[in-house]
Amino acid sequence: MNYALLLSGGKGLRTGSSMPKQYVTAGGCMMVTYPLVILLESDFIDKVYIVCEEEWKDAILEDAKKKKADIGKISGFAQPGETRQLSILNGLERIGADNSSADGQSDTVLIHDAARPNLTKELIRRCYEGLDGHDGVMPVLPMKDTVYISNDGREISELIDRKLLYAGQAPELFRLRAYLDANNRLLPDRIYGINGASEPAVLAGMNIAMIPGDERNIKVTDAADLERFVNLL
Repeated sequence: MNYALLLSGGKGLRTGSSMPKQYVTAGGCMMVTYPLVILLESDFIDKVYIVCEEEWKDAILEDAKKKKADIGKISGFAQPGETRQLSILNGLERIGADNSSADGQSDTVLIHDAARPNLTKELIRRCYEGLDGHDGVMPVLPMKDTVYISNDGREISELIDRKLLYAGQAPELFRLRAYLDANNRLLPDRIYGINGASEPAVLAGMNIAMIPGDERNIKVTDAADLERFVNLL
């Protein structure tokens, strides 16, 4: 069984909006609706779970219906956690609670952010095709800028070879059982220091394959990102 977990629980106020950025309307629907529709339409995904605050559930469902999406594929909701990774863990636990077979070795979970609205079916397809022989898959982009290390924030201390650096994107795909175990190993305290979804997998020794990312698959963080997303529409 292939599960998808859509993260839509952040406050996201750096765009200057009075509401979380994922619920800002752009191009006729909320930002969260764009990736949600793609997840629902993907032939690779069997069930979709959403991490969001209780107050946004109905709005998410109604907006998806406006786009004529098959909301019957939405199988449940989970509450956001104190951090992004704890939100992921809440979603994983909800998947496990709802599906008795969710600990099977063949089950997978695809994790995506509502703040990356330009998700495509093609990128989802590449994720699943890249999973063969691996424990997980992450889309990446090569680093274009020269990157430096500064020990004091004022002077350059060291150069880093940018050919060795990659910027991670979402969605990230994992073998469900192994990934849940990797997260549980970080409890109760270490999980608070996790920034990216693949970090628990890497720390646990899971084999994470890299596939080419998508330049258009931007993350909307601030007002400039939101303007760029609207322009891409």
